[in-house]
Amino acid sequence: MNGREEFLEIYDRCIKREGAENLRNYLLRSDFFTAPASSRYHCAFEGGLCEHSVNTFNRLKDNVIREYGENFEKVCSEETIAICALLHDICKVDFYKTDYRNVKENGEWVKKPYYAREEGLPFGHGEKSVYIIQSFMNLTREEAVAINWHMGGFDARVKGGDGSISEAYAKFPLAVLLHVSDLEATYIDEKRGV
Repeated sequence: MNGREEFLEIYDRCIKREGAENLRNYLLRSDFFTAPASSRYHCAFEGGLCEHSVNTFNRLKDNVIREYGENFEKVCSEETIAICALLHDICKVDFYKTDYRNVKENGEWVKKPYYAREEGLPFGHGEKSVYIIQSFMNLTREEAVAINWHMGGFDARVKGGDGSISEAYAKFPLAVLLHVSDLEATYIDEKRGV
């Protein structure tokens, strides 16, 4: 099963709420399944965003089970896990464009492709993902907070001194688990380029 098939299998099996089909169609029409997850770090290749989303789902599900046991669904449904993990980086849809730069190889200049950022909707990162998802389907408060703060200390708001993340993590353990799962997927599971 390729990354797109695996993503859609999880999505279709787990996410049933109203608006899920319209969001799925949006993803299919967008570059979600061909976009990179980053410009030069983790999953910086075609299809990387989809791969990263599936990796984050697997990590989050494992972390939720480890935290709450085999009866985890009494605390956190598999639908919530899928929504948070599969869609946390939906803000990267139509975000990276292929451009070219000159690079010296063996004393010769050659044009090499790279991913450049092209922000069409400057709305932040986690908060942009929440905004996009909610334009298709409702999120629970816990899901919205988890997706909003999934970047943890890498979030520009935190770097700017916003302390809201601490309150979010204290009130919504899922937010902590999503952040940790995102880190594990990025730094343990995925190939990093330089």
